[in-house]
Amino acid sequence: MINEQDIILGGGCFWCTEAVFDRVNGVTDVESGYANGHVDHPTYAQICDGNTGHAEVVKLRYDPSVISLRQILEIFFATHDPTTLNRQGNDVGTQYRSAIYYTNDEQKQVIDELLREIGQDKLFGAPVVTEVEPLQCYWRAEDYHQDYFLQHPNQGYCAFVVGPKVDKFRKTFSRHLKPGA
Repeated sequence: MINEQDIILGGGCFWCTEAVFDRVNGVTDVESGYANGHVDHPTYAQICDGNTGHAEVVKLRYDPSVISLRQILEIFFATHDPTTLNRQGNDVGTQYRSAIYYTNDEQKQVIDELLREIGQDKLFGAPVVTEVEPLQCYWRAEDYHQDYFLQHPNQGYCAFVVGPKVDKFRKTFSRHLKPGA
């Protein structure tokens, strides 16, 4: 019996984060969505207005016997910029904030330990501004956002923004690649 766990990560545009984690061995499901805002069942248009309080996120389901939460977080921090507040590249707004929404105290402990190490090592050359909070709410994004990069690899944003993040993951974390990814 697999003891799978969920973690919610916001690394800017969910298309990028989803595309990376779809390729991680031990991640059994990746779903794009919206988290920790104050509007029930928000739409993408509402999120883009920046008034709902939600972050664009991915909900990861993973098998900790294959990949640890720490390893997932190391991939997360290496594939987005956790030092820019409410921004990833040209995507600007609170919905693009760097965020980790945990679901239990054990996850919080792992997150805090890694952030402490990153801060001590001055790994990014600037303070990490990743929001770390308990998950308050999560809403699945519309169907057309799911597996977006897989379905539209040649679309401009995918080719020039998502693709390079996936390539960086493949090069930096090849040991964590799913077979055939």
